[in-house]
Parts: sequence; structure tokens; C-alpha cells
Amino acid sequence: MLSTEQISQIRKDFPILKEKIYNKNLVYLDNAATTQKPQCVIDEIINFYTHYNSNIHRGVHALSQKATNEYENARCRIQKFINAKHSEEIIFTRGATESINLLAATFGMQNIKENDEIIISHLEHHANIVPWQILCQKKNAKLIVIPVNNNGELLIDEFKKLITNKTKLISLVHVSNSLGTINPIKEIIQIAHSHNIPIIIDAAQSIQHTKIDVQALDCDFLVASGHKFYAPTGIGFLYGKKNLFDNMPPYQTGGDMILTVSFNKTIFNELPYKFEAGTPDIAGAIGLGRAIQYVQDIGFDNIIDYENHLLNYATEQLLQIDGLKIIGTAKHKASVLSFSLRDIHPHDIGTLLDNEGIAVRTGHHCSEPIMHRFDIDATTRASFAFYNTEEEIDRLVKALKNIINLFY
Repeated sequence: MLSTEQISQIRKDFPILKEKIYNKNLVYLDNAATTQKPQCVIDEIINFYTHYNSNIHRGVHALSQKATNEYENARCRIQKFINAKHSEEIIFTRGATESINLLAATFGMQNIKENDEIIISHLEHHANIVPWQILCQKKNAKLIVIPVNNNGELLIDEFKKLITNKTKLISLVHVSNSLGTINPIKEIIQIAHSHNIPIIIDAAQSIQHTKIDVQALDCDFLVASGHKFYAPTGIGFLYGKKNLFDNMPPYQTGGDMILTVSFNKTIFNELPYKFEAGTPDIAGAIGLGRAIQYVQDIGFDNIIDYENHLLNYATEQLLQIDGLKIIGTAKHKASVLSFSLRDIHPHDIGTLLDNEGIAVRTGHHCSEPIMHRFDIDATTRASFAFYNTEEEIDRLVKALKNIINLFY
């Protein structure tokens, strides 16, 4: 596990952590929404725009060659990071949301027919609900939902019962952004494949907290966002098995996704460029590659152990607050804590914590169905990254106790 000295050094890598909020040191506990960026990632982006800003793939001059090499190196870094078999199985997108929409508009439109069924779960982010709802409306198909127990854990036996000969696709979150529940995706993938059903894994909330090996998991597709992985906003990726990508139509059309164009016929480009129309976020892709390198330099096992320590410490401390209830108590969790505090509205809690320099997230966290499952409208959510500390959790606990005193 990372030592106190190592964490102190790591915190120096993140310039925003030096900010003052209302003359108080920033405590940033909104990492499930977006993580902060280390200086090396910021420098990488500045370096691109300062020294070799150019469009990729289509230029023979030195700047274009340099930009192309760095962009493709970032793709290869992602490939190795998740152990994809081929680099062309990595498609750059704007993030997990666009990746899911891409799949719904291509694989989904191509393979879902009338009366077919798509299975998701009660834990999904809206980005893994709405695209499938729209597809089902277009195709007159049906959306089926895996229920959860009172701890926020999927009911696997119920999931097995939901699978029928009408089930044509499963799309499932790996880690719940609202509750922190870690789903048993390897087991779920095996169940899906035993029925010859393709499965999509939403790893937006897991890729920064746990090791992912797509070949070991044998998932068909996986989506992730850079901004939750210490990388820039507006960049992410879609992993898919090459044979599936080969048979899918393009998502968008334009430059770079074509081999030849005439007024009579267009021939699409090979993978991965078939799905990367137009000028991409070159700097963002390069920044994502640098963020992965930064995390690997720290050591993923070290990060996982330390974040689990923070989660356990925060859980223990928060449960000592009279009237605080944690929503989502799964046995296996990532470093996310959603809670209610007596009858105080989460927005009031969030505002008062902000006055103390503490940034948390309040609301339904883009996952209204799971809020309805627990008969609540919203929670306060504190989410942790490896640059957070026990002292910051102590500040959160103290501030919450002061809020109780203010209201009561």
C-alpha cells in the first residue's frame, strides 16, 4: 500500500489540490464525476499544442508524422493496459457515453429485431439506459432489468431467469457510479456466453479502480472515459472484438473513415479508422496515454490497496455519525460512498460542505432508477482517489457533524 510519504509526493503532482476554496484548503471528493489531472498530463497536452500540433494520418510533413505517432502510441498503450489482442480493437471516442451510443447505433441497429430483448441492470448510469430505450422503441424490442437486493447487489439467480431465447444483448455496468457496487462481471460474462449472448461492459467507473484484462474476461465490448482516469475530458475509448467490429457498419461518416469515395460508391477504411470519422481529439488521446503511464508508474496494486483503505476508513468514520445512513452496502465496493443524513436535503449538505472547501456530489448521480429502488430522490456522494487522505476524510466527518448541529 502507498505510504504517507508517497501520498504526500503524489499530491504534489496535482496542481489543483493546492487551490483554496473560500480560503480553505480544497478537499476534492468528487472523483466519481471526474478525477483531477497530474501535471505530467497537463504538460503533455501543452507540449502537443506548443511543439507538434498537426492533424494526423493524412500529412507527410514532420509535425503530422509526430502527431500521428504519438496518437497511435496512445492507442497501443491502452491496448496493452487492458490486454486487448489487437491495437485496432481500440476505438477512440469522446468517452463511455459516446461509445455506448456508437454500439446502439451500429451493433444494436444491426442485430436487434422486433420482440428481441436487451438486458441491463438497476445499477446503470443513464448513459447505459437511454440509448437502449431508444433502440427498443425503434425496433419494438423490450428492455429487461436485473433487480438488486437491499445492499445494492445484483440478484444473479434472478438474472439467470431473465435470459430467454429472445435475449440478444446484455449491457452492464462494472462498478456502480452511485453506490460503488462492484458487479461480478466475469461470472456474468460466462453466463451470457453460455447462451451465446454478446455482452457490453461499462467500465467508466472501474477502469481507474481495478485491473481489467479484456481477454481474460472475454467481454465482447468494453467502454471507458479518460476524464475519470486522470486524463482530459472529451476523450475515451471503446474496446471490441475485431470480428465484431469488422461486421459492424460505421457510426459516423467523413474524413479518415474512408478508403475511396466516388459519387457512385464509398469504400470504408480498415479498423480502427472506420469508426473514427473526422479530426479526433488528438491532444486528449495523447493525454490519456500519458495518464495511463502515470498510473502504471505508481503501481496499480498500490493504488487499489490504498483506495480500499480509504473506503474502509471513511465507512468506519461516517457510520459513527448519528443519523447517517450509507446507501449501498455491497460486500464488494469501489471507493464510492453515497449517504443520507437524517432529513437534511443532499443539496443543502453539498452547499454547506462547499463552504468548508469540501467538494462532493449531490443528486441522483445520473442513475435515477437506483434512487427510486431505495425510495429516495438523491444522496450525498463522497468518492475517493489515491491522492485523497485520511485527514481529508476527517474534515468531511467534522463538517457533517457541524451540519447536524446547525440543523438541530
